[in-house]
Amino acid sequence: MQSKARFFGKHEHSLDVKGRVILPARFRESFDGKGFLSNYRNRCLALWTTEEWDKQLEQMEAMQEAGEAQMNLARVMAAGSVEVDIDKQGRFPIPQGMREYARLENEVLVNGALNRIELWSPTVWSARVQPSERELIGAEEY
Repeated sequence: MQSKARFFGKHEHSLDVKGRVILPARFRESFDGKGFLSNYRNRCLALWTTEEWDKQLEQMEAMQEAGEAQMNLARVMAAGSVEVDIDKQGRFPIPQGMREYARLENEVLVNGALNRIELWSPTVWSARVQPSERELIGAEEY
């Protein structure tokens, strides 16, 4: 039985002229040539393995039964998701609308986020996530 994929680490990459990004080699083996890309919280994108994507779909289905607001959130999440092919070099395309959502222009942070990989604009990362580093290292040392 294959162990559950866990992702960690931060990698800096660039979009190529076709709007593709390279998935770091250490992450590729969990994807079998395809992944599921979705708009995610805080203007980042999430790349899911098939196993984790199935779990996300189950959660979205449950949300549809939890009331109108949750149903609409599930709709937005489903509409903002695509299946992507990952080529032999580890590249996969990011559709234009998703690049706009995540404000990806050239540089992309490809970060392991335990059960998914997150793709961030360095500018958005700095504004949204980096302030938490103060808590980790102690505000007085920052």
